[in-house]
Order: sequence, then structure tokens, then C-alpha cells
Amino acid sequence: MYLEPLRLGKKARGVHQKILLQEIMSAGKHATHMLKRIPLPARSREPRPGVIFVFENASLVLAKVNKSYQIINPDEHAGFMKKHNLNRSDYRPDIIHEVLARLLGSRLNLTGIIQAVYVKTNQGHLIKIEPTLSVPRTLKRFCSMMTQLFQNLRIKASGRSKYQTLLQMIQNPVTIHLPVGAHKIGLSSTSPKAVNLWEYFDTIGSAHPLVFVIGAMAHGKIDNEYLDFL
Repeated sequence: MYLEPLRLGKKARGVHQKILLQEIMSAGKHATHMLKRIPLPARSREPRPGVIFVFENASLVLAKVNKSYQIINPDEHAGFMKKHNLNRSDYRPDIIHEVLARLLGSRLNLTGIIQAVYVKTNQGHLIKIEPTLSVPRTLKRFCSMMTQLFQNLRIKASGRSKYQTLLQMIQNPVTIHLPVGAHKIGLSSTSPKAVNLWEYFDTIGSAHPLVFVIGAMAHGKIDNEYLDFL
């Protein structure tokens, strides 16, 4: 087996707005189908703190393929996966790629509502992503970017914003990075409870930051131990 542990390189060792929520994550089997428009009711006009998204179990697996480290992608490494009898459904970086591209390119983000994005990989690594990140259009370039992140622990912007860190590996657990008093809401198609989001927002008031926790995998369950509502 050539799936080696993550090796950290030498280089290793970021709004208050009205909640429009016209593009928010809705429950679905795959995270790629969770971006759904929700109409803004006339009664919901109060300013709210920024929204935070946490994606659980993202398939970002770094392995040594031939002579270089790469994020395992079934489209690029079909032969490698077949040789080592790896299940394609367990290696789906396309899911988190598409979700991030849609979320960071949404009106929800363009209006400044998204405060932060966190990604927890299926190997336990925690990544913080700045909402200003421009997600690569192709999966291949996205995987290359994530490989660079895993090796250097951070990726900075270029040009005038060269001192801004866009992605970085951070310490677990994610709860130490969330605002005090934040309402942590898990979205799942298998949840036994179904609620009207706007009614739920009214019950918790406008002073609490909202954290949406969503699975970024083809199948499985998210960690619900730190959630206030699922």
C-alpha cells in the first residue's frame, strides 16, 4: 500500500450583513446537491452576525503516486486505485470542490455574509478557508492546490494581497475556532426532525452567529456531538 501519512514540508511550522439566505445548504444525500435557494421573507430584515459553514468528512487523501504526492482522484488515478483495491466512493474530492465553488461564488458570499469556511477531511485534518478564495475551476487544479496546502500548511494570496492567507491547516477541534454562543446546526436528509428555517431563526434571535455543518462525502454521517440542532 502506497497511501503514506501526511508529511509536512519545511515551509510548514481571516461582517455584519442582512441575512438573505437565498442560497443556503439544504439537506440532501450529497453535499453537491445541498445548495438551494430559499426566498427571503419580508419579515426577516434584522441584521445578523456572519454565517459560518463547516464541511465534514471531505475526501482529500494525499498519497504518493509514482514519484510525487497527489490528492487521490478517481478520474486521474483509476489505475492506482484498481491496483490497490480502493473504493471510488471513498475518494471523491469532486464533492468538496463543487460545493466550495458554488458556495464561494454564491450571492450569499458576494454580499459578505459568509464569515468563514472550515473543512474537516476524512483523515482528520482541519482546513480554514477564507471566503475571498477563488476556487479553481477544474478538479485537477483544485487537487493540485490542496496538495500544495497539505505540504506547506498554508497558501497565501498573490499580488497586492500577498500577505493574506487564503487556506491554512489549523488545530482540531473545529469548536475552538467558532464564536462563543454560536448556534451549530447540522443539515442532513436523514435527520428525524424537519423544521422551517425561518421559524427556527426567529426562535434563536438575531444576536447569535449561525454555523451550518454539512457532510461533504458520498455516504456516511457527520459528527453530531458538537451540534445544537440536527
